[in-house]
Amino acid sequence: MRKSTLLTIVCVTVMVPMLLLGVSIKENKAAQQAINEVPKIPKLEPRSSEWGKYFPRQYETYMGTKKSDEIKDVLQGSPELVILWAGYGFSKDYNAPRGHFYMLEDNMNTLRTGAPLNPQTGPMPTPCWTCKSSDVPRLIDKKGELDFYTGKWARHGGEIVNPIGCADCHSNDTMKLTLTRDYLKRALDAEGSKPFAEATHQDMRSLVCAQCHAEYYFKDTEWTDDQGQKQVAKVVTFPWDNGMVAEDIETYYDQRNFVDWTHALSKTPMLKAQHPDYETFITGAHGKQGLSCADCHMPYVREGGVKYTNHQIGSPLDNIANTCLNCHSGTEQEFRATIAEKLARKDELSRTAMDILAKAHLEAKQAWDLGATEEEMKPALQDIRHGQWRWDYSIAGHGAFFHAPEETLRVLGSAINKGQEARIKLRAILAKYNAGDFQAPDFSTKEKAQQIIGLPYDKLVEEKQQFLNGLKQEWFKQGAEKGIYDPKSREGMELKTSYPN
Repeated sequence: MRKSTLLTIVCVTVMVPMLLLGVSIKENKAAQQAINEVPKIPKLEPRSSEWGKYFPRQYETYMGTKKSDEIKDVLQGSPELVILWAGYGFSKDYNAPRGHFYMLEDNMNTLRTGAPLNPQTGPMPTPCWTCKSSDVPRLIDKKGELDFYTGKWARHGGEIVNPIGCADCHSNDTMKLTLTRDYLKRALDAEGSKPFAEATHQDMRSLVCAQCHAEYYFKDTEWTDDQGQKQVAKVVTFPWDNGMVAEDIETYYDQRNFVDWTHALSKTPMLKAQHPDYETFITGAHGKQGLSCADCHMPYVREGGVKYTNHQIGSPLDNIANTCLNCHSGTEQEFRATIAEKLARKDELSRTAMDILAKAHLEAKQAWDLGATEEEMKPALQDIRHGQWRWDYSIAGHGAFFHAPEETLRVLGSAINKGQEARIKLRAILAKYNAGDFQAPDFSTKEKAQQIIGLPYDKLVEEKQQFLNGLKQEWFKQGAEKGIYDPKSREGMELKTSYPN
């Protein structure tokens, strides 16, 4: 073979892969450039599919949250909860959280939001929409914060028709992370450790999550509308003025005599923890080491030369190789075993606390029935209030055992102590009224527990079905007529509830 022919073959062999590599690099650069470009998206555009036209990878992974679609009836597995929440909406219906794709759907379907007949009826106020929809920032911008937080939940039905999405966390002008709920900015400034103005990009990768994954209450705030009418807005407020640990927030509420509801059995002025994920996260090892929520729940993905954030938000345990094992040593099997051990410890203490506190409520009811006075009952009720708050704070953040296992176990231990102290005081009261041998009734099933608290379950379900087949359907029609409803946000969705539908 001639040297020239051999040389030609060698050159072709070398050059073809190089040319293909060059083409690939060019394509990857073009793809990455498209990601980095700022598209023209309207301000607070609630339809995530519109953002997805420019960010298809992020949108496709976000839509993957629809895979987390199973309904798990928590009350069925832990009937003590029905007793603990007697007189409060959670005793009606409480399911394990599903993917973000279902946030709005589950808010509409739960028995807790009732069965309103029109914008002025129903058991819940407007702020119950706050963390369920990308229409919320748009509506607050349109109406103003105080107006948005005024009135009944059903008032905004035809305006809130899309689940949480792109507009909740990103600026349409720059695509940078942004806070669309001002109550978090106010809370950070009030707490003082790091005012919002000092937040870094890494901080923002947690703070956009903290807008919704944090403890809050509805603060009554008086204002005057455009017609000169006095109104009261229930403004979402984070109780961080004293700090973010359980006892700090407990003190905040006690100082203001705040009550979420009065317990239907024990008459205790109760507190309900929401989902203090951010508060527990920053007290744990991950938060203290400067990690963000996104580092574990939204890990980076590489496709060739393109790097982007996975928006299929879920448990890091669903993707251990790309989350936990980036920092932790050992195998996936070993890591799962460690987490299971931690979870078992938390579950053991939580079950103990639930049983003690549920019995305390029932014993308090018996004491009231026998004629106990407010003066006699007040110390025991304060222990119930504090004990249940601490238990709830420990478990309402679903990843608390993972975020801060030591702190979670500490607070659960104090919840058990408070519950036991309440029962000791109640036993003394019951003995005074010749009922020292009182035994709490059987609440071993959801049905038995709901019967004890007098919950008209069948009636609630019947009314809810009428709402689902009526007003709920009208809301989406109204949203479509206004041009704000994104049909892709419900594509392939099935109606799933813990009650018959």
